[in-house]
Amino acid sequence: MRSHVARSLLLIGAFCSLAFLMGGEVNAETFRVYFGTYTRAGASQGIYTATFDSQTGAISAPELAAETKNPSFLAIHPSRRWLYSVGELDKAGAVNAFAIDSASGKLTLLNQQSSYGAGPCHVSVDPSGRAALVANYGGGSCGALAIESNGKLGPITAPMQHTGSSVNKGRQEKPHAHSINVDAAGKFAFCADLGLDKVMIYRLDAAGGKLAPNDPPSASVAPGAGPRHFAFHPTGRWAYVINEMGMTITAFDYDAAAGRLTEIQTVTTLPAGTEMSPKYSTAEVVVHPSGKFAYGSNRGHNTIASFAIDTSTGKLTPTGHQGAGVKTPRNFNVDPTGNFVLVGNQDGDSVVVFRVNPADGTLQPTEHSAKVGAPVCIKFMPL
Repeated sequence: MRSHVARSLLLIGAFCSLAFLMGGEVNAETFRVYFGTYTRAGASQGIYTATFDSQTGAISAPELAAETKNPSFLAIHPSRRWLYSVGELDKAGAVNAFAIDSASGKLTLLNQQSSYGAGPCHVSVDPSGRAALVANYGGGSCGALAIESNGKLGPITAPMQHTGSSVNKGRQEKPHAHSINVDAAGKFAFCADLGLDKVMIYRLDAAGGKLAPNDPPSASVAPGAGPRHFAFHPTGRWAYVINEMGMTITAFDYDAAAGRLTEIQTVTTLPAGTEMSPKYSTAEVVVHPSGKFAYGSNRGHNTIASFAIDTSTGKLTPTGHQGAGVKTPRNFNVDPTGNFVLVGNQDGDSVVVFRVNPADGTLQPTEHSAKVGAPVCIKFMPL
């Protein structure tokens, strides 16, 4: 029964992706939005939720959905019944499972498991909904946790500890796993490690909650680039990694049969002629649901960079930078209809809404925003 449900969820996900690619529309107009935060007194107590109108860009005042320590990154189960968060702690990190109240959006803790590493900073769920995956920045490791039929998490049974370093001895003295994502088929997991200048590649056993090294075991970026976050193109033909230290995005061809990434291009996220600054770093990369555009966030420079995607080659062409109301843009996301981009200002304690120009993907300011303390992650869910 469980395998039948998993296959059904995977088919639904594939159908939705196909609808986007064929120019279809998402029927939902109103979405629930969840915000992961860094908790601190007077600003944030945990995970917050609001509603978002994808036709107007209006966002409701966020409310506390669950009180929990440093839920910096979130993932929503394909069934929309459960939500998972990291507990980003310096020593013993955690992964939390919550039940979602469909009426209010409030969250109830189901259980908590060790992340088997310090500083867990990213969590994702595989397309079948059978496993959650976590990356530990401080511990330089990653792992998979089986999701039980009631939404609870099993323990990590095969943690993957990275080893090595790279050229920047101040930032890359050891591994720093920064994100972990799964391909559409649920066969391979990709862990961007800032400390190694590599995207580590694993075979995923979702049912067993296990990872195993792939052959090839990794893909490299330029020395000192510092790969951080990773996104697939909706077609699955290409993937993009944003490099925190190099202020670049690297585009890869993706061989889905072998789990192989082959670099095709690296482009800057800064405007032409901009001098590098030690205060600059990138954070998030997102591909528009249409597959026509990509975006990257620049902290310090305080902009969102936009790019057009060549749909025959996967290569990127810069189209502009938007910085209105942006302050330390840690994370951002495109709403599922593709009409708007919500940007989380970690140091601005706010989320600002931009409209997407459908002609070229550039971002246009709107009057809409919301107050959220130290927002770090933004996730949408249809109501």
